[in-house]
This record gives sequence, structure tokens and C-alpha cells, in this order.
Amino acid sequence: MAIRKGPDNLKRVIVDFKKLTPEILKMLVDKYPDGYDEDHVIEFKNAQNEWVECVEVTTEDTKYLVKVSTKLVQTMENYDEDDYEDFEEDDPTAVVDPEIADEDSNDDF
Repeated sequence: MAIRKGPDNLKRVIVDFKKLTPEILKMLVDKYPDGYDEDHVIEFKNAQNEWVECVEVTTEDTKYLVKVSTKLVQTMENYDEDDYEDFEEDDPTAVVDPEIADEDSNDDF
């Protein structure tokens, strides 16, 4: 996660899928209940001069820029708040890679 202050005095945090927490995931699902589309995507160059695409959610003091990915889309589509009730809101290990989850479900065959 990269953190810096923006002109609006909010902390700006860039969040990769690996660092996605239940709290941020819930904010994304609440803000984009039908998923996000290209009108919601923000593009910018990072410190390495690479283009990054993100969707934004904001709390009182922080603007989260969550990197767009197929994993994010799948996780938002399959979101169930009950899946995260045993985790702290800021636990980045709570949000499981959807590819891992898919492999586990193949064990039933």
C-alpha cells in the first residue's frame, strides 16, 4: 500500500488485491452494488511511471484507490459479509484469492 496526502487533506492509499481488507471490500460493494464500469475507473501513472487503473472509495480521513483486476471483480460479485465475520476489518489475509477458492471447490468432484 502506498500512502500520501492529497490536496483534499485525505490520506491516499493505493490498495492492491493482495492488501484488500474486509472493510475496504465492503465499502466497494456498498458503493458499487452492481459492479463498477469504466466511468468509475480512475487512471494515473504511479511513481514507477506505469499506468494504474483504480476505483475509489472514501472514508472520513482516507481515499482508497483500489487497483482494478479480474480478481477484484470476482470477489465483489461473490461478496457475502458473513464470509468475513471471523476476521478483523483491517485483516488483509481475510480476502481470499478467487482462484484459490475455485481450486478448493474442484475437490468435490
